[in-house]
Amino acid sequence: MKQIKQAQFYDALLPIIILITLLSASVYLFGDNSSYGPNQIALLFSSGIVVLIGLKNGYKWADLESAMIKGITLSLGAILILFMVGALIGTWLLSGTVPTLIYYGLQLINPSWFYAASCILCSIVAMSIGSSWTTAATIGVGLLGVAAGLGLDEAITAGAVISGAYFGDKLSPLSETTNLAPAVAGSDLFSHIHHMMWTTVPSFIIALIIFTFLGFNAGNVTDSARINEINEILESNFNIGLTMLVPLIVLLILALKKMPAFPTVAIGAFLGAVWALIFQQDLITSQLTVDKNVLVGTIKIVWGAFFDGFSVITGDAKMDKLLSGGGMSSMLNTTWLIMMALMFGAVMEKVGLLEVFVRSILKVAKSTGSLIASTIATCIGTNMIAADQYMAIVMPGRMFKEEYKKRGLASVNLSRTLEDGGTITSPLIPWNTCGAYMHSVLLVNPLDYAVYAFFNIINPVLAVIYAYLGIKILKLEPKYLQEEQTA
Repeated sequence: MKQIKQAQFYDALLPIIILITLLSASVYLFGDNSSYGPNQIALLFSSGIVVLIGLKNGYKWADLESAMIKGITLSLGAILILFMVGALIGTWLLSGTVPTLIYYGLQLINPSWFYAASCILCSIVAMSIGSSWTTAATIGVGLLGVAAGLGLDEAITAGAVISGAYFGDKLSPLSETTNLAPAVAGSDLFSHIHHMMWTTVPSFIIALIIFTFLGFNAGNVTDSARINEINEILESNFNIGLTMLVPLIVLLILALKKMPAFPTVAIGAFLGAVWALIFQQDLITSQLTVDKNVLVGTIKIVWGAFFDGFSVITGDAKMDKLLSGGGMSSMLNTTWLIMMALMFGAVMEKVGLLEVFVRSILKVAKSTGSLIASTIATCIGTNMIAADQYMAIVMPGRMFKEEYKKRGLASVNLSRTLEDGGTITSPLIPWNTCGAYMHSVLLVNPLDYAVYAFFNIINPVLAVIYAYLGIKILKLEPKYLQEEQTA
């Protein structure tokens, strides 16, 4: 039996260099279309390089293949949600739910406060339901529509949506990542949330100040005539009214009651279809072809909204783009990207290349500040390599847990750091599951909105500053130190 060799640093570095080179070439050659095939091929080719390294080091192909399949399997839950979110957007466009959000948003939100208000609104919803994904797919989609109507920057709006959604998600006891981080680190949930507030709340306040400044500078470009024109288009094509928001209200109530994400979104999508049949008969009739039976044609349009989304011709090209989209088929490319990314991350872990990086980091991380900074860097790196926020919490948490104990650091330091580096940065990376999801839902490239997701950028930076200055770095009390070191 061939003995497995321990991976060396150059083994780990080679596929990373190749991946970064290929992804950079992908963006250079294909621009905004880089996530629609080129990035997937870059990840696939880089996975092949890792496989060759694994074979060189003594791994069998069957073991490597099994690891890749297992890595892809981990994404199936997210993929199911993705498909159902696509269906939800399609039926909510047809039902008038999203157009109604846009209509009232144009009337209620002052352009000067729009970015900050969007951030706050998303934070409240995400904190209430514990899901940044659901927040972006519902409130976020509506806010992007309002931004288009107000003539505001969609990349900044997406940054505000994501900033608010991840702030609320991070502090919500209902959030999966907020429960996962203390479970991995060995801390208590509410102690973890309390400790996180020291880095999270100041970061959010700074982000809100920036969004307010950007809003006041952009507010004077709003064209009131254009807003009136958009409202007229919405009223002439859709039945607009508060009743159209019932699918959204039901979805939020189900999320508050902690119903799992997939059935929650599925019910929301189905309710959107029912609402379309009840309240949007004129719209559906206008979509029918003359050779179709009314009943058959209606069923076809509503059915099609689930798998192929909805499209409308209003006579205004920008509004046509805004009010069209969704469907499960719109998520196929995102699913492809997620599968390739997780396959790469899984085989990197199997061959031991991720562990190589951590061993190298611990050799130079002598101080508490450098240890926490290294943990955050590892979380960000794992988000880039393994392409999933859960892996970016679990893997670094597992790798650094003993080191935090050895240095007499309370476990809440690690759990907070895992969120500051892992949860927060995931939507900024285009091929990460979160980045791919946000791109598919908000229709704004992560490379465009990343510089405006101020909370997600400021939070890890502030966490590193706290670490080096020794601010809110909790030490283990002597009576607990021995317990944690022997746990």
